[in-house]
Formats: sequence, C-alpha cells, structure tokens
Amino acid sequence: MKYWFGYLVAAIFGAITYVLMAFGDKFATLVDMVYPYVIRTYEGMMAQWASTVSFPIWQLLAVALGVVILATLILVIILKWNPIQWLGWVAAVFAGIYMLHTLMWGLNYYAGPIAEDMRLDTSSYTLSELTEATEYYRDMANDLSTLVPRDAAGNVDFGAFETMAAQAGNGFENLTYQRHYSVFAGSRLPVKELGWADMYTSMGITGVTFGLTGEACVNPQIPDVCLPFTMCHEMAHRMCIATERDANFAAFLAAAFNDDIAFRYSAYFMAYEYCYSALNSVRNNDAAAAAASISGGVGEQLQRDMLNYTSFFRTKQDAKATKFADTVNDTYLKTSGSPSGLKSYGEVCDLLVNWHIQEVVLPSMTVEESPFDPYDESQVDLSDILAGR
Repeated sequence: MKYWFGYLVAAIFGAITYVLMAFGDKFATLVDMVYPYVIRTYEGMMAQWASTVSFPIWQLLAVALGVVILATLILVIILKWNPIQWLGWVAAVFAGIYMLHTLMWGLNYYAGPIAEDMRLDTSSYTLSELTEATEYYRDMANDLSTLVPRDAAGNVDFGAFETMAAQAGNGFENLTYQRHYSVFAGSRLPVKELGWADMYTSMGITGVTFGLTGEACVNPQIPDVCLPFTMCHEMAHRMCIATERDANFAAFLAAAFNDDIAFRYSAYFMAYEYCYSALNSVRNNDAAAAAASISGGVGEQLQRDMLNYTSFFRTKQDAKATKFADTVNDTYLKTSGSPSGLKSYGEVCDLLVNWHIQEVVLPSMTVEESPFDPYDESQVDLSDILAGR
C-alpha cells in the first residue's frame, strides 16, 4: 500500500480540483459575485511582495522544483528505491500545484464575461458591420503609425522595457476612474521580463501570468509594436480577467486609453490584426472583396510594421516547439473552463466589432434635438392663432 500512497494523494488533489471546477460551473453567478474580488486582493498582495525582486519568482521556484525532482530521481537510481512510488509522489506534487492554482486563480474562468461588467451589447453582427469595424481600426492604426517614435531604419522604437512596463498601468487607471469600469481596479504594478526568452520565443509564447505569485511576465523579445498590448494583456490576467478573449479585449481598451501614443498605436494595430483576420476567414465573395479593399488602404508605415510583426514569429518560432506549446495551452484552456481553447484568442473580434458599434457608430448617429418652442413658426403652425381664429 505504501507504494501507492503518492498516487492516492494525487487522486485526492485531483478530486478536489474537479469539485472546485464543478462548483464554479454550476454556481457561476455566485462565483462571479464574490470570487474575482477576493482573488484580485490576493493578486495585489502577491504582486506587491513579488515586486521586491526584478526576476519572476515563479521561474525560480520552477527551477528549484526541477532540481529536487532530478535529485530524487538520482537517489532512486543509486539507492534502488521503488520508481513507481517515486513517480506517485511526483504526480502528487503537480496535482497539488494545479489544485492550488484552481483554488487561488483558476475559478476566474467561470466568472461572468467582461462584456457584462462593462454593459457591452454582444449581439451578433453583420458582414457589413465587421467590415466597417475593420476599416475603422485600420484607419486609426494608419494615423497613429505616422506619429509613434521610430529608429533610423523606420522601425518602431518604443524605448526600454522597464519604461514601457511602468507606463502600462496608466490605461487601466483611466478606465477605472474616468470611464468607471470597476473590473479594471486591480494591481497596476509593472509586468516583469520573462526569463529564458529564447525558449519562449521558439514556442511563440509572448507572456505568462502565474496567479499563485501574482506575477505578470512578458517576453521582452517580441516586436515593439505588440509589446504594449501584450503587457496590458498579462496585467488583465492578473486582474482576474481569465479568458483569452476577455484579456485581449481588456488589453485593447487599456492600451487605447493610455496617455502614451505607443500604447494607443499598439492597441489599434492589434485590433486591426484580429478583425482583418476574422474578415479574411469568411469564405464568400463579398468578404473577400471587402478584405482586399481594406488591405489596399493600409499605409506605408503600418504595412512595414505588419510585415515585421509576421516576419518575427515566422522566423523565430520552431515548428515542433510551437506545436507542443499550443497543444499544452489548448488543453489547459479547455480543461480550465474555456471550451474554445486557443480559438478564444481570436474571439476578441466579436467584442471589438460590438465596441465599435456602441462607441463609434451609434454616437455618430445621435442628432442633438433643439428644445421645443411653441412660438417658433418653424416648429408650430401659428397661422390660425395669428389670424385671430
């Protein structure tokens, strides 16, 4: 029995995790009312504690855990311990970590969508509305592309990582206190540089947020044009905005409402990328014509940045490493309460289109009415009164 005790502990942790997820799924409304606010406080405390050092503490803990596992494996070989028993305890450790992750952050996947917190209508939209939104984000990106700082070669140059990280919280602050969106009232401490960047770049990973330590980390190697957006994305996760769709939308808003023009350009650049990708994926002649027309209106500077963006990921990623990372991430998202998996990243287009309708199209259709004046002949027929009838 002692040889299987580790497996028993792993099974208990797994059962607790399953119960937590089942509770979150069944009582999603209750989770949404309480859980994110409690965990957001915890994340803020942990982020403050972790900010005392510049490197990601969770990566240091991961190395320590790896060393312990390797050392015990060596002892198993040297001392001829039972490898089955050893493997059971390894499984128990990872099951325990996942249980804690689910308890201390993972149930955010069952909280309500960000659209509900923002009173954003997310009804279905037409191809015409998708086209108009894509064109709008393109035009905004075109305009901002001529204003952002660039190096001698004409490539965007937003400065040091630390400077940008310190600025990232500004957009969330504006959303909280100017637009009064309480969902963004979490920790605005700067993100950290993700260690082992070469490895993450080869897998196409731009950032990681580890809820247990409250650390939002970003790959410093990714192109400057998407770096501000990615910083806001990881900060959104730390604010308990769990799904990738909602974190992407929060990143757009936080970057778009930032006082720094580099962040605003990054917001509209990524919004255009997501909406154009969605439009281009619609398989009919009208959508193809719309996509071709919109693509033809991309300015020189924006075109340069788009080419650099795609070229970076095409040349730096390793196919096998990326496939492995995508499989792991897709599995994690689906088992954690996000059934769309990796597709949830692109689903932000739905929110972007509806945001465009609500914030740009509808306000432009509002006509200011002049107050009614009963003595104004242009508003009332006074002929009978004036004639003494």
